Amino acid sequence: MKKLIYLCIAIAITSCTKEVQIDIPGYEEQMVVDGIIETGQPAIVLLSSTANIYSPTNLEAYLNGFVSGATIVVSDGTINDTLVEICTDNLPPGTEEIAAAFFGIPVDQLVTLNLCGYFSTQIVGEVGKTYELSVDVNGESYTSVTSILEPTPLDSLFWKPEPPLENHGWSWAVLSDPPGLNDAYRWEVKRLNILPDGTQDPLFYKPFGPFFDDAFFDGLTFEFAYENPINFFDESINEDYRGYYEQGDTILVKLSKLGRAEFDFFEKKYNQMYTAGNPFATPTNIPTNIEGGALGVWAGFSPWSDTLICQP
Repeated sequence: MKKLIYLCIAIAITSCTKEVQIDIPGYEEQMVVDGIIETGQPAIVLLSSTANIYSPTNLEAYLNGFVSGATIVVSDGTINDTLVEICTDNLPPGTEEIAAAFFGIPVDQLVTLNLCGYFSTQIVGEVGKTYELSVDVNGESYTSVTSILEPTPLDSLFWKPEPPLENHGWSWAVLSDPPGLNDAYRWEVKRLNILPDGTQDPLFYKPFGPFFDDAFFDGLTFEFAYENPINFFDESINEDYRGYYEQGDTILVKLSKLGRAEFDFFEKKYNQMYTAGNPFATPTNIPTNIEGGALGVWAGFSPWSDTLICQP
């Protein structure tokens, strides 16, 4: 009897077996546009090409992904500025810190790399202006439009200890969000303390989830806090204190306003970064505001900034 039962089970299992064929699309290279224009700063655009998932991921492959020889024009409605291609190992004097902030790489490391980007020489960002971008490369044309919106200042900025710690805490702020404008923001911080070698860190750092919108606080005044992204992975810092600001630290907080389409790009990009490798995460398609078949974003930022001295 038992043999008969086992035989029936085996027949049932094999009868449900079906060969599944998955048609995986072949790799198709696309252009990637990564451009920003910020109040008081020149427009900067990087061009690169997408890479096959099975291609090498070393530094050489990364550098080879950048695209040269494009004609890129930024227009503010009055001036049409053809951007100049400049490489980081040959930066014009005075632009080193701007490039370092854009790439997120310290100046001393940046100047040893051959990262090439396109920089405007006639246009700097102004609040209230709209900027059109056109890219002509390899016989293809791509366009986009972004605006620099009116910035929203913080009502207050302060530090307080995070119990049970007595001299470590987060940066706190009070924000009054304008009603009905569907606002979106980016939060960044820069260390102003002089480093042991007598220099100052030129980079702005982004915490986890640096982009947020007013979907849950439109028109409200509320208090919120952010961790310290500068020392989060610093192994020289006691693990209990990572992510906190120490009493006596001095930082520059920058809150930037950006448009809705631009926010959608960055919010989903960071969501994909944080969930990469998670088999249970929902797949995310990152949107783009680039027309013509390219990926990426052309984004305008209007920052408001203030200095925070970490004292109660």
